[in-house]
Amino acid sequence: ADFDAKKKRKVAEIYQALNSDPIDVAALRRMAISEGGLLTDEIRCKVWPKLLSVNTDDLPPLPGKELREDNKDYQQVLLDVRRSLRRFPPGMPDDQREGLQEELIDIILHVLKRNPQLHYYQGYHDIVVTFLLVVGDRLATALVEKLSTHHLRDFMDPTMDNTKHILNYLMPIIDQVNPEVHDFMQSAEVGTIFALSWLITWFGHVLSDFRHVVRLYDFFLACHPLMPIYFAAVIVLHREQEVLECECDMASVHHLLSQIPQDLPYESLISKAGDLFVQFPPSELAKEAAQAAQAERTAASTFKDFELASVQQRPDTVLRQRFRDRLRGEERLRGEERTKSILTKPRTNRFVKLAVMGLTVALGAAALAVVKSALEWAPKFELQIFP
Repeated sequence: ADFDAKKKRKVAEIYQALNSDPIDVAALRRMAISEGGLLTDEIRCKVWPKLLSVNTDDLPPLPGKELREDNKDYQQVLLDVRRSLRRFPPGMPDDQREGLQEELIDIILHVLKRNPQLHYYQGYHDIVVTFLLVVGDRLATALVEKLSTHHLRDFMDPTMDNTKHILNYLMPIIDQVNPEVHDFMQSAEVGTIFALSWLITWFGHVLSDFRHVVRLYDFFLACHPLMPIYFAAVIVLHREQEVLECECDMASVHHLLSQIPQDLPYESLISKAGDLFVQFPPSELAKEAAQAAQAERTAASTFKDFELASVQQRPDTVLRQRFRDRLRGEERLRGEERTKSILTKPRTNRFVKLAVMGLTVALGAAALAVVKSALEWAPKFELQIFP
């Protein structure tokens, strides 16, 4: 009864945010992050477009079959989609699944055709099929296109440089929280490639329960583009005992970590990932960007521009912005020293900080903090900072 009451209350709050004028996107972000996420696919159809600033009154026409002619990606997309049987609900009739697979191919080719700067990668279809199953082909086409030119853009570069760079955030996050696990993984020389499929499919490829996948998508759509790597870090940290009991060699540790458990405590891990993002934002984990031109091309560094497109322009927003501007002036004076010291500070400081702030904040507090902080911590990248 208590669960049902909480659910009803949350549904009411979501619809209140949707019906406000202007739509309260900040409240929708909090709802998507906090316990249970957006609850139903019916609600996701309404909220996901708002989180991505997609106008549902002006959707593109459905792509035609002519996209398949002379398309350099068609054969690879076809192979990947044919292999995607397990991403469809068990028991779905073959003809219905085959129809959805055809739609999946068309959506992918449509986005690539309209955005020639984007390059297809294996695993992209795992993200697209999630949107197709939740919102249908026409809306999925618009949402995936926006997502591909923002959150996923680094994975769609001609090379994997930016993807590797994002993976390089994994070990510093683990090191801040649990140096013992970090040092063990370093000794095993396991690297971060075990988390590649997690990152580039937003865990869609590795989780068997669709409910868990869409819950994570609620979370990631509402947050900074680097949040999936924080979530990857909390999965490793959650498995601390298994990791430390493993043989300390690359093959053993890689095998262990690449087999992702299906019974993870998702709500707890989402809360911890949000908390770690607030405690150790990307800007504190990265050195000053040495290659400014490269930095400007990463999706994470342009998140502020994307986020501002959907923020509500209310009087209190303007006042808060002025207050933040004042604080930034003071912060800038201290910022340089903090940046220099953050990667070399004694490890004891980390434990003091964790003890003071608490490793896991309440879900509501984590949600609010992540929403507020995402604007402030759009990072600048340097490609080779964590060799």
